[in-house]
Amino acid sequence: MPTATLLLISTTAALIPTLFYVSIVYWVDRYEKEPAWLLAATFFWGAVPGVLLAFLLNSLLGLPLYLLTSNGPYADTAVAIFGAPLVEESVKGLALVAIFLFWRQEIDSPLDGIIYGAMVGLGFAMVENIYYFMSEYWLGGTAAWGINVFLRTVIFGLNHALFSSFTGLGIAVARLSPRLAVKFAAPVLGWGTAVFLHFMHNLTVATGGVLVCFSFVFDWGGICLILVIILWALLQEQNWIKHYLADEVTQNTLTVNQYRLACSGHQRMLFNLEMLLNKGWRANRRANHFFHRCSELAYKKHHHHLFSDKQSAAAITKLRREIHDLSQFLL
Repeated sequence: MPTATLLLISTTAALIPTLFYVSIVYWVDRYEKEPAWLLAATFFWGAVPGVLLAFLLNSLLGLPLYLLTSNGPYADTAVAIFGAPLVEESVKGLALVAIFLFWRQEIDSPLDGIIYGAMVGLGFAMVENIYYFMSEYWLGGTAAWGINVFLRTVIFGLNHALFSSFTGLGIAVARLSPRLAVKFAAPVLGWGTAVFLHFMHNLTVATGGVLVCFSFVFDWGGICLILVIILWALLQEQNWIKHYLADEVTQNTLTVNQYRLACSGHQRMLFNLEMLLNKGWRANRRANHFFHRCSELAYKKHHHHLFSDKQSAAAITKLRREIHDLSQFLL
């Protein structure tokens, strides 16, 4: 098969499941969607600079082993097991640290950290998959290529998203906690969990035999754990919205019906669909914006409850005015 054709087919095989996983991650964020540009930038970091930097660092780590052992396969395996988890989770984590440093206002809940972590992981995995698909074809032909595609996009398709989502979770917990010890410990614990899961996956797969079965336990066990955390985070967000928007009705920021709609992701979706079908795209966008601002108001009030900071107080005042103005179109 010509290299150009192989590249096109391998890219397609990596891109389609990635788009599917990205759409799921985006859908999960029900109450306050993260900025599309920041999600795209996070994905891009994982896909291009992250992959290139990880390749460079992994190569530098492997060079001494190559020189000492003169055994390429041994050095590759050692780097994959011991070096790659540290390097790749750190490289992906740089994007999450940047979000914390420069766009921390976008991290309003633990779920936000998971979302950004999953995005950088999916970007990294997509480009890495293209490389491995092509390499596997050159080594074993079409059959080996197909098996590799199935394993890397289906069985282990969420691995990189899983690993870096724990790093993102740790950073989000640090952002939202008023306790200094948690601010230092949570990111380290999240990153450490990502490295450990990555290490266990690479160890069991590289060792082969019966140990490969344990990779399913660690990988899918981690996915189940992060799903439980996501469900908990969604319930927590809904409770924040119910609690912090309740007094907005008495302040005439919201009507009772608007409050009821804002408290339910399902009701929001139905209302937005009704706006689209009956009043058009512009009304749908306005309704989306209204509910997004309602969620943001609840999160800012929660943040102000924790930290009593001036920035949150100013944001609350501004959001109330904006929501009141938007609500006039939704009466």
